[in-house]
Amino acid sequence: MKVLGMGNALVDMMTELPDDTLLKELSLRKGSMQLVDKDFSIKALEQVRHLNRTEKSGGSAANTICGLASLGIETAFIGKIGRDRLGEVFQNDLKHHGVRPLMQFGDTETGLALALVSRNGERTFATCLGSAVEMEPSDLDVELFRGYSHFYIEGYLMQHHELIRKAVELAKEAGLDVIIDMASFNVVEENLDFLHFLVEEYADIVFANADEARAFTGCGNPEDALNAIAQDCWIAVVKTGEKGSLVRNGKNVYRIAARKVNCIDTTGAGDLYAAGFLYGLLHNLKLPLCGEIGSILAGKVIEVIGAKIPDGAWHEINEQIKQVIYKQVE
Repeated sequence: MKVLGMGNALVDMMTELPDDTLLKELSLRKGSMQLVDKDFSIKALEQVRHLNRTEKSGGSAANTICGLASLGIETAFIGKIGRDRLGEVFQNDLKHHGVRPLMQFGDTETGLALALVSRNGERTFATCLGSAVEMEPSDLDVELFRGYSHFYIEGYLMQHHELIRKAVELAKEAGLDVIIDMASFNVVEENLDFLHFLVEEYADIVFANADEARAFTGCGNPEDALNAIAQDCWIAVVKTGEKGSLVRNGKNVYRIAARKVNCIDTTGAGDLYAAGFLYGLLHNLKLPLCGEIGSILAGKVIEVIGAKIPDGAWHEINEQIKQVIYKQVE
């Protein structure tokens, strides 16, 4: 089993906020992902230059693909970057995690996601897409998809309807299962009709958090939202933060508990949950066990700043996953 991902190729600049004053000054809705232009990005960077920051490859799909690669799954990633320092940061970080970069180069700078992390761990993104937004349907052909079993695509790309439609059509032509992560409630709100079309016609597996599921279905209760999503796909997953997650396949509904950890930064929690869940699925584990592995990875990543689990933590994670796999044969 091999997984191909496609998403916005961004460098995450994780920035710890002393309080939420800056969010108000920049008119950023706490917990959202806002697309901003280059001028806004420059202004925001100037205002956080005195704060602690780190740079890593980012973007929702890239985070998930890196997590899968770190677990030993063969993966690749399609995206577009600039010929600049941040582009090198992005590619090198993918390679470091064992991902095959299928990168193309745009005419502008590499996209930057300024992640502003509040004291309670919630993160707000001001994202300047740069070259990431230059990816076009003509950049894709069916040969990119051949040899893979699953295609993972992030909701943050949903503004580019023609690109997404071409990608999922090629994925299906090549025989891949299509996995969609809805990514952000405001993205769902802005692309609701297209997302419904995409899920109904192409999706095999759908991931959403409670806010995204509510925006997509209109159901305030996460389980009602789960049931609505599951009408149009093979597996539906609704992540409910510290309450855990809900998974439905056919008529079967499973509730998976979250791990009790010290939350530092929620960036990447959903992305790494998806990586863990898919790892279990690719190894034919029962869905509750897939969710349990997802919770292990989500719990680990929120204990650190940023969307990447430190290299030194993967041995412990693999030991915990072995214990979960043993449950399959008990």
